[in-house]
Amino acid sequence: MKRSLTPVDYSRGEETLAVLAKALSHPVRIRILQLLQQEACCFTGELTTLIPMAQSTISQHLKALLEAGLIQGEINPPKVRYCINREKWAEAKELFAVFFKIEGAESCDCR
Repeated sequence: MKRSLTPVDYSRGEETLAVLAKALSHPVRIRILQLLQQEACCFTGELTTLIPMAQSTISQHLKALLEAGLIQGEINPPKVRYCINREKWAEAKELFAVFFKIEGAESCDCR
């Protein structure tokens, strides 16, 4: 199999969209974001009371969301505060909206 040696250049939007999609790729992360969206301000408390999983598992998912920039927070045990990063959230909404408006996708009859 022959492979190209030409490097592929991705746009900033493509790279950002891929990072966001990866961060959203687990149902627990979706649940965390849904819970945080319901808060008027930051969530303080134990997410394990709302999501019946080990704290270490929840922490791993929070880390992925933090690294993608979808949430922001402070970890100062015993207090932990998390909230949606509104700026990144708006960027994500825009990138996904543009991505899902790809022309011609509706007309394809592939099955």
